[in-house]
Amino acid sequence: MASRILLSDSNDPHFNLAVEDCIFRSMPADQRVLFLWRNADTVVIGRAQNPWKECNLKKMEDDSISLARRQSGGGAVFHDLGNTNFTFMAGKPEYDKEVSTRIVLDGLKKLGIEGYANGRNDLVVGEGEEMRKFSGSAYKEAKDRGFHHGTLLLHADLSRLANYLNPDPKKLQSKGITSVRSRVTNLDSLRANIDHNMVCDTIIQAFCEHFGETPDIEHISPDALPDLPGFVEKFEQQQSWDWNFGKSPEFTHQLDERFQWGGVELHLNLQKAIISAAQTYTDSLFPDPIEELAKRLIGVTYLPDAIAKCVDETHRRLSKPFSQFRRDESLDCGDDCLNYCILCDSRSSGYLLL
Repeated sequence: MASRILLSDSNDPHFNLAVEDCIFRSMPADQRVLFLWRNADTVVIGRAQNPWKECNLKKMEDDSISLARRQSGGGAVFHDLGNTNFTFMAGKPEYDKEVSTRIVLDGLKKLGIEGYANGRNDLVVGEGEEMRKFSGSAYKEAKDRGFHHGTLLLHADLSRLANYLNPDPKKLQSKGITSVRSRVTNLDSLRANIDHNMVCDTIIQAFCEHFGETPDIEHISPDALPDLPGFVEKFEQQQSWDWNFGKSPEFTHQLDERFQWGGVELHLNLQKAIISAAQTYTDSLFPDPIEELAKRLIGVTYLPDAIAKCVDETHRRLSKPFSQFRRDESLDCGDDCLNYCILCDSRSSGYLLL
């Protein structure tokens, strides 16, 4: 079985996720692949997740954090340049996640780090109360092949995780967020000068030693595209709004805010990030604009600009426009209203906004 090693020189999450998926779909069943990569500030969500539920999208936009939907399932994670990501792929029957786990651990051992596998997905250091997790993994299998991918915490900013993710309260109740944070560590606590290039070098060495091969390393980037069938189309899909947002499952969102002229509640049903139903409630003395807006929102894409355009068109068409919606009114309802607040984002029209 021939081996292939790809090393991404790009920190673009959409590029790297496209590479990973294309390799898995196109590789011969008699090939094994090692792919090493990392992403700049990104929240990566699972294939079936809803970014409006999982992420603080307003905070992500403010801090220039990318959103990327991967092709596999699982939960949302935050990546920065303090992470190194690895992907092992092989045809069956050779594919074995225990082998790929051992290669990662052997690579780290060359750096003086003695880690071990704990349970199905985690790599850890230490024992008992001193045990700390530094890697999480996920797996995917097809009929004739499988892959194992995971991330290694080298010097990631662990404090930023809570800034961009909205954790499931039930998960927090069952696991305890404090205990979860206390059990995670960066590997620079064990080797101060550890970095991405160093880890890639030692994992590649361990991979070559294990299989007795030394394939050429393929350095890839958007300026040096990988030799993979269908890659350009896959890269375009990974970057698209339709994939990252439009693939969201059907969901509902309820928003509310009180202005000087009255309160508003907006109940939305969404399918593939398109508003399929809308209902409004208000105690305003002039409810007509709010009621009309609910009708006009149906079919609108769930984007700030699209919502603002709908509000503006409604305003222009009504005989009594939104005169009570003061453009100079300073509104801020905090972070509890849909991340991009549908009522108070002053960047657009100044009316009801997403």
